[in-house]
Amino acid sequence: MKRPGGGSFALKRIWYGLFVSGLCLGLYACQEDAPLMSSIDPRIGMSGDILTIEGRGFGAEQHESYITIAGVPPTASSYLSWQDDRITVRIPALGGFGLVYVHKDGKKSNPLLFSNRETMPELVQSQVPGVAPQITSVKPESGSIGALISLQGSGFGTSREKSGVFFTWNAEASPAAPELMQEPEMVEVFEMEFGYEFWSEREIRLRIPDGAVSGNILVQTPRGSSKPFFFTITGRPGTKTFKEKRSYTIAYTVDIQVQEAKAPNTLYLWIPRPISSASQRNVTLLSRSREPFAEHYQGTTLFQLTDLAANTGTRMSLSYLVDVYTLETSLNRQSLRQSGDSPIPSVYTLPSMLIPSDNPDVVAAANAIIGRERNPYVKARMVYEWLISELRWAPVHNSALDALMQKQADAYSGALLFCALARAVAIPAIPVSGVLINRARMSSRHYWAEFWIEGFGWIPLDPCLAAGLAPEDFNLHQEPGVYYFGNLDNQRITFSRGQELLSQMDPRGRITVRNRDYALQNLWEEAIGGIESYSSLWSDITITGMYVQ
Repeated sequence: MKRPGGGSFALKRIWYGLFVSGLCLGLYACQEDAPLMSSIDPRIGMSGDILTIEGRGFGAEQHESYITIAGVPPTASSYLSWQDDRITVRIPALGGFGLVYVHKDGKKSNPLLFSNRETMPELVQSQVPGVAPQITSVKPESGSIGALISLQGSGFGTSREKSGVFFTWNAEASPAAPELMQEPEMVEVFEMEFGYEFWSEREIRLRIPDGAVSGNILVQTPRGSSKPFFFTITGRPGTKTFKEKRSYTIAYTVDIQVQEAKAPNTLYLWIPRPISSASQRNVTLLSRSREPFAEHYQGTTLFQLTDLAANTGTRMSLSYLVDVYTLETSLNRQSLRQSGDSPIPSVYTLPSMLIPSDNPDVVAAANAIIGRERNPYVKARMVYEWLISELRWAPVHNSALDALMQKQADAYSGALLFCALARAVAIPAIPVSGVLINRARMSSRHYWAEFWIEGFGWIPLDPCLAAGLAPEDFNLHQEPGVYYFGNLDNQRITFSRGQELLSQMDPRGRITVRNRDYALQNLWEEAIGGIESYSSLWSDITITGMYVQ
């Protein structure tokens, strides 16, 4: 079996003003002076209605402060009152959806979504009367990321199958595109977050997905789409900003050469596909050389090759379009929830073959690192800083436990060691794998990690880049140790989050495992029957096109 070789990298320099004069701890934004909105009323309204904004830090008087709604500032005469915790203003003429901000002393508040009732879109409905899904109520009417909610209605279908529930998602407007023209997109409930708990014709129980913001929920089924139902995301201890969209077209192949074989025989190939997440979106198949045996099979496309003849070859080729966003986070550690009803903490703190979080040496090291600290975000930060300061980072090709004992790591073992140490002190964490992309559009395998904060979602980190282990032609951020905790660039494509544990098609099959590849999955190939000898060549990920918004 042949393995693809490496490549070189580059990363666009990204700077986000979260760290001012060295006063902020890591990723925490110094926002004591920034205004903070807690609610707007109405959330759906019309031009001329009175909008009430509540929160804090607006200032006792307006002075030079102002608000914008979908990028439009109201006229001076539109303001009816301005207090430190409350603003009332008449809504100006707008387009459709848009974000509300309070601007004070050069600082901008967190955003809240406003929808213009006059221009709310009517979604395409099923042509068959009475069968399209309809949401009649959502209980509770608000909730935090990861919380369990119930959708009541009709026409959902007796099982989920190809149906899904979508929440409003929003990216920061490009400087080249007016904020007025930006309409929020949608993010689907994620399987890896145990998002769907129950699905029936009249009720869906689900968990609010990472990346969701206050706005519309809708149900999509093969019979049509529901009308939107407004839902409020509450309890956020900080903000996530998705920005600087970059669109890639990629291609990759698997070549099979059969030397000795006799019928009957079967060869299965689990070929990874780019994953969908809050920051990696709109994954679209452009082409493939043959129809698969199973589509969207646990993060892969499953191909079945039957009755292969001796001395023959075949190629599977795939091409995708994927949008990737820079993700930047800002968190108020004093507002973190320490508990919730999400199953994520109980599942993603378990040990595994790759993540030995129950190993006595790992447990001892983790406890020594965090001491008496109890805040989960701070604990994760302490583990991250220990990794980049105490380990020697080099292309050593070792395991997580070896990295701990030898005090040296590469991107792969460093990401796994972070997860092991984090899980040992009850922080849910997952390894992430994919490719980085350089200025010459060459790709190379890379690994990083994410950890979960209740009520906020997943937070990324890249200890390898933070420690300065970057290949030739790679542009590190000017402060990598600070930047790569909580922030992630848009010059990477993700193929797996966590490890995909696939099942053999036949217990007698002969399997091939590909370690340290661009996806973390336990199965790649399985030969069944009369295949005596064959070879496989999995190509690198080729970047065939790139578009920067």
